[in-house]
Parts: sequence; structure tokens; C-alpha cells
Amino acid sequence: MTPAELLVPPLAPALLAYSLCVVFAAGVVRGFAGFGFSAVTVAGLSLVVSPALMVPAIFMLEILASLSQLRGIARDVDLPWLGWLMLGNLLFIPLGVALLAWLPETPLRLLIGALLMAAALLLRAGTRATLVPTRAVRFAAGLVSGFINGVAAIGGIAIAVLLSTTAMAPAALRATMIALLLFSDVVSLASAALMPAAAQASGHLLGAGTLKWALWLAPAMLAGIWWGQRSFKGVSPAQFRRHVLNLLVALAAVSVARSVVSLAMA
Repeated sequence: MTPAELLVPPLAPALLAYSLCVVFAAGVVRGFAGFGFSAVTVAGLSLVVSPALMVPAIFMLEILASLSQLRGIARDVDLPWLGWLMLGNLLFIPLGVALLAWLPETPLRLLIGALLMAAALLLRAGTRATLVPTRAVRFAAGLVSGFINGVAAIGGIAIAVLLSTTAMAPAALRATMIALLLFSDVVSLASAALMPAAAQASGHLLGAGTLKWALWLAPAMLAGIWWGQRSFKGVSPAQFRRHVLNLLVALAAVSVARSVVSLAMA
């Protein structure tokens, strides 16, 4: 694809404007909470674009989002948590993917989404649950989030639920989530790049179309992240926890709704 072709909009003007608004809103969520960009983007854009066409571009945008935030959050990352979470994700994402070969995909996604939504609702209602950050707990959290990421691609929501039960400061929670997402998205993008050439040619993985989508959507995402970061600076720890739990409930509800629709259409 030539540079001139990259400048041709991927959608009609009205649909492109809608897509840019969705990505801007998702960027605001990412800038504020440190996660949620993919869930909001896929939920919004799947109404006008096939998710198979968007997911590789979203991986690229997630990596760009993390890199754009890395300088501001590097000193706040909880390295003990991050190391164990990365290890757990690396080990259990393949297991979650493998499980999809044996169990029905949509009911499994529905079950996991419902459990995450229930957990977030309980925490939002004031239920007290505190994880003691031992090595075993950190590793188990990494395994759980990696498994859920492999099965349902919502491991970020799972780990946000788990971390919200710790005494981690908002800045540390947000920074650790951003760093973990950078790691998992690089792994996912590398996996897509290593897929057979026939799969690449289908247009569902990496290709010129992926780069074109990423280039067109990146400015809206970066603008949203900037806005979200500004909002984060004026929020107290209690407000941040409340907003994050509200976001978790909403994202889990979206996951459940998508699974229900898929079951109804099957």
C-alpha cells in the first residue's frame, strides 16, 4: 500500500466520524484508568466494522497508548506485582486459548463475564475483600488473568478486579495496569505476526489495512488519553476506586451482552 493509499479514509465520512468518537472515548477511559481501551473500542466499532479487521489495529493502538503513557507512570509501577503478573500471563494465555478447542467459546465467555461483573458489583456495593500481596497471591493473580485473557480476551478486566481488592495506591494500580497491557499486547501482536502467510493474506491479521486503521484512529486515541490523564490528576483515591469499579461493571456488562447476543444468533 502506497503512502497515498494510506491517506484514503477507511470508511465513509459519517462512519469514520462515529469511529473517531468511539476511539476518543476509549482513549479517555485508558488515560484515566489505565485499561479499558480495547473493550470500549471493540464494543463501539463492532457495530460498523468486523472485529476481525479491527483487533490487530487495536493491538497496535494499545501499544502506542502504553508507550505514550510510559514516561509518566514508570516510577509508580509496582515491580513485584508486575513481574508475577507477566509470568502468569505468559504461562496461562496459551492454556486459555487451548481450552477454547475443547469447550464452547460463547458460553465460557458469558460465564467469565458474569462472574467478573458480580465481583465488581460486590466491591462497588462495599464488600470488603483484601488480598495480601504475597508471591503466591501475585502469581495466582497472574495465572487467573492470563487464563481469562486466553479464553475471553478480557484479562485486563480480571486483573483490575483483583488489584482493586489490594491496598495498592491509585497511581500504582494504574501504572501497573499500563505496563502489563504493554507486555500482553506486544506478545499478542508478535503472535499475530508469526501466523502463517495464508492467514496474513486473508486480511484478518497484520497487513497494510491494519496500519491504515491504526494511523487514522491514533490521533483520536491520543487526544482521549491526554484528556483522561488530566482527569486522573484531580481525583482522590476513594473517587478513583469508585470510578474504576463503575467502569469494571460496565465493561463486564458489555462482555456479557455480547455473549448473550452471540448465543441468541447461533
